[in-house]
Amino acid sequence: MKKTILLTALVLNGLTSFAQTNDEKNIKLFYKKALTEAKCYTWLEYLSNDIGARLSGSKGAEQAVEYAKSQLESLGLDKVYLQEVMVPHWVRGEKETAYILNGKVKTTVPICALGGSVATPKTGLTAEIIEVQGIKELNELGADKVKGKIVFYNRPMNPENIETFTSYGACVDQRYAGAKEAAKLGAVGTIVRSMNLRLDDFPHTGAQSYGDLPKAQYIPTAAISTNGAELLSKSLKANPALKFYFKQSCETLPDALSYNVIGELTGTVTPENIMVVGGHLDSWDLADGSHDDGAGVVQSMEVIRILKNLNYKPKNTIRVVLFMNEENGGKGGAKYEEVSKQNKENHIFALESDSGGFSPRGFSIEADDVNLKKIQGYKDLFEPYLVHSFTIGHAGSDINHLTSQAIVKAGLKPDSQRYFDYHHAANDTFDAINKRELELGAATMTTLMHLLDQNGIETKKAN
Repeated sequence: MKKTILLTALVLNGLTSFAQTNDEKNIKLFYKKALTEAKCYTWLEYLSNDIGARLSGSKGAEQAVEYAKSQLESLGLDKVYLQEVMVPHWVRGEKETAYILNGKVKTTVPICALGGSVATPKTGLTAEIIEVQGIKELNELGADKVKGKIVFYNRPMNPENIETFTSYGACVDQRYAGAKEAAKLGAVGTIVRSMNLRLDDFPHTGAQSYGDLPKAQYIPTAAISTNGAELLSKSLKANPALKFYFKQSCETLPDALSYNVIGELTGTVTPENIMVVGGHLDSWDLADGSHDDGAGVVQSMEVIRILKNLNYKPKNTIRVVLFMNEENGGKGGAKYEEVSKQNKENHIFALESDSGGFSPRGFSIEADDVNLKKIQGYKDLFEPYLVHSFTIGHAGSDINHLTSQAIVKAGLKPDSQRYFDYHHAANDTFDAINKRELELGAATMTTLMHLLDQNGIETKKAN
């Protein structure tokens, strides 16, 4: 009899140890909702295929604001509204042309103007071209070897890094500041190898800045595809005296009025504490920006849709913010923070998705040691969903502006291996999106938002 009682107790204890916690049950429900009822893929299809490119100041950006607002309103949130923001308005103009001029032989190569660049002369620009591996090498050459030439920045992304954003960060300076630095030495233009790990024929655009140079010193700058860069480099080795021709007709128009799109569920315990989830609504003009950052926009909308659909009553106010103008100015994030300060708002957590719609792997976190360990303490809850990476790192460009006294920030970390195949290029289109991966990302974001809403963040106690 005693043996039977003991065996029964062991069995019951065993069953208890395998019983799901409330957190586990909720997380399973979030993933179920995302994988069976999500709207994010449908939202993204419309945003990408019916609206298309959404560069700040464009008709597409205006349509995206209207569409996102209408979809958030359809969810029955406590508040949905627009926040005015003035944004840069740069237009590409006619499709760019370029070729390598080797004697009388012309070899066409794919290029695209970098955002914010000035145009070439109407007939185009022809000059000798000099190859460098980066700004440091450029400056070592000096004005004597650079003046009157086109500078060709050809430092590739390092393929050795498993985290591809590390490779991007190590060479994107030549895209952003390359024209400015070359202009200082008398260059007449710059051509920059695309930020892309694979060899293909898609030039990748992106922001560049002339800094504090006077406008008279602005020079045209463009990206060249990785295949084009390889060919140009090989051709220069065979004939250093060859010339390069390119033509682009871009221009910067007066700033335009646009909007951040905001929706929220009001907190039931501490509504004055705000938790943000968001992505950026604008995209570059070469494609519809499905990965950058249509995916982040619809995933953020999905987070608040799931919570609302489950009739979840958050302790803190949860706010979805679709930022405008991340790509070429960051005005949306800056305006959101400006208004937040004016209203004396207290943000305790911000989560951004701006790394593509691929399978989620974890989060990049900006937090002190205490809150980092707290989030890492949730790791076991995420591991059944193959989410495992919780590391210190940059959370996101838009939420980077937030400066509340006690705030934790996180960025969704999808698998990054394919991201730069599409980043800022003409192939960043809806057909590159995997529905299931997109939905898994939304569920992962919902999970972290829920855990931190329930458990709060740790704040330093006054002495």
